[in-house]
Amino acid sequence: MDLALDILSWICLVGGGALAIVSGIGMLRLPDLFARMHAAGISDTLAAGLILLGLMLQSGWSLNLVKLALIMIFILFTSPTATHALAKAALHGGLRPLTHDGKGGGSSKT
Repeated sequence: MDLALDILSWICLVGGGALAIVSGIGMLRLPDLFARMHAAGISDTLAAGLILLGLMLQSGWSLNLVKLALIMIFILFTSPTATHALAKAALHGGLRPLTHDGKGGGSSKT
């Protein structure tokens, strides 16, 4: 049973790490603010969740499990909320998403 938990834990840890790397590359390569926020808000939340799940499986039944679970709950609530607030602030500030025809992405107040 310990071997199965270790394997599952390492699958979660490696998967979360790989997803975090892909999300970081997306933050560098995507064209505008809204696409970058998508990479940060969704992929990083899932990456952090997988890493925390792997750590929970490694910690066993202890106080550390409770602490990791509370961290996961905090991240699952705050990361999407922060991303939504940033997107609303960008829209309110006049920034428009980049469309398929290349328009947008700039301020509409010019």
